[in-house]
Amino acid sequence: MKNFKFLGLSLLVFGVASAQDANEAKKAIDAEQYQKAKTTLKSLIASSPDEGKNYFLLGDVYMKQNEQDSAAIYFNKGKAVKNNPEYNNIGLGHLDLDNGNAAGAQAKFDAVEKELKKKDVEQLIYIGRAYINSDNPDYKKAIAVLNKAVAKDAKSAQAYLSLGDAYYRDRNQNEAYSSYRTALSLDNTLLRAKLQIGTITKNTRAAFPEAIKAFDEIVKANPNYGPVYRELAETYYLWANTEGGKYTEYTKKALEYYERYMSLTDYSLNSRMRHADFLVLTRDWKALEAEAAAMQKLDRVNPKILRYLAYSAYENGNYAGSLTAMKDFLAKADPKRIIGRDHLYLGLAKLATTVGKDDKQNNIITDQALFDEAIVDLKKAIELDPTLISEYNEIGKKLFGQKLYRPAAAVFEIGTTVPDNKNAFYDNFYLGYAIYYGHLNMSEEAQKTNIERLKTGSAAMDKVIQLSATSQDAYLFKARINRQIGTDASYAEMAKAYDNYIRVVNEKGAEETSKEAVKKNLVDAYSNAAAYYALTDKPKAIDYFTKALAIDPADEYAKGELAKLKK
Repeated sequence: MKNFKFLGLSLLVFGVASAQDANEAKKAIDAEQYQKAKTTLKSLIASSPDEGKNYFLLGDVYMKQNEQDSAAIYFNKGKAVKNNPEYNNIGLGHLDLDNGNAAGAQAKFDAVEKELKKKDVEQLIYIGRAYINSDNPDYKKAIAVLNKAVAKDAKSAQAYLSLGDAYYRDRNQNEAYSSYRTALSLDNTLLRAKLQIGTITKNTRAAFPEAIKAFDEIVKANPNYGPVYRELAETYYLWANTEGGKYTEYTKKALEYYERYMSLTDYSLNSRMRHADFLVLTRDWKALEAEAAAMQKLDRVNPKILRYLAYSAYENGNYAGSLTAMKDFLAKADPKRIIGRDHLYLGLAKLATTVGKDDKQNNIITDQALFDEAIVDLKKAIELDPTLISEYNEIGKKLFGQKLYRPAAAVFEIGTTVPDNKNAFYDNFYLGYAIYYGHLNMSEEAQKTNIERLKTGSAAMDKVIQLSATSQDAYLFKARINRQIGTDASYAEMAKAYDNYIRVVNEKGAEETSKEAVKKNLVDAYSNAAAYYALTDKPKAIDYFTKALAIDPADEYAKGELAKLKK
């Protein structure tokens, strides 16, 4: 009898210890210490192979790390054990959702719910979380399921926390905030609820200081809670992008906080990838290249590492390396994981590698087929992620600054085709500008076949003028472009555009006309327009040459042409 009692006590102690270990694993998951959580859960499975919940929690960690195959292995093992196997059907339902099998997921969730006892709430919470965290989320269903959990147990802080997440993802900030506040009132140690309240504040954009204050309070409560440093990093990153004068200062803070986050989670491959994602956002390309190289030593198979290598190689000037890495990535990656930015870098790398030099050291396109592929990739990027169009203007300007005029024009032209593009004015101007200078850098033979492209440049300047009728340089370059086209009709367009340039500049007064660059352009406008009017309107030609000489009395061309007209 004594032995029986001792054995019973041992089992009881072991059961309590197992429960404590499971709770430690949950804390590690919440703290995003996934490697620690996996180690704990694998140990629990080895010591308690009949406890299904441990298999589910381990599988769920793998789901968070986008390792669905590993997750499926543990869910399938867990559904066959003696205790709490139903949790694993929830995990398998989550996999069904990710794979687009909503009906299969619903059947699994319904089967779990059917067998629940009166006080079983945790299963409902995990069903709700599956709907929230799926690659194909259904926030409305998550809210419905989590409201059932709350109805069963109105004191479940975790139920309210998950309900807050569902409302937050469903863009119902007020209900999300209310749910998080309720969760916190039920359990004031629930750091995740405090964190989410701060996140809602952060996302109002105008309240960055208040969000930072909320996150600092969490740091005071628990300086080792990693996720708060990630939120601080993201807050400073967003703030840096809205307050340009402090971009460098706030980006530096953001990176420092992210390093702190990394040190408190783990330096596993998955955490390094999260770090790499942040380095992409903050455009720290040297650091990204170093991180990608370190990750490649840990795993030479994971295709995502190739993405980081492609991004960083391009930004650091290694265009051939970028192209190779991105091609390898796209060949190995799950098509569902390919994003617009991947095609953006593929297109840019192709553009950069198509540029060579002619015998006069002018930049030329050496591979037209690859150039055409690049344009297709750049368009594909916008199809997948329309928000990327905001970056195309800066990309185009960078290419223009490198005197890569044809690639620059190609980038600007894509921008001009996107409705409601906030950079439409500048994209159209730079499109015409790049076409013009690209034409000047061509051989005479190549220029003969570039007339249609010049017409595109002229039309782009028309769009600029339509958007702003006082844009003097649009008239100036429309005139110059039409002069290069070289037909009777284009010369007429040239003269008209020069007329408008002269008018707009003079209307702006002495402050504008006294600028040295404007004086030079006025002489150019008067002289070239006068050359056209010499054949159609002699008095106007004389007037224009006279005005050119008033600005630059030493202009030999104007003096000679004016003398001819006065004979």
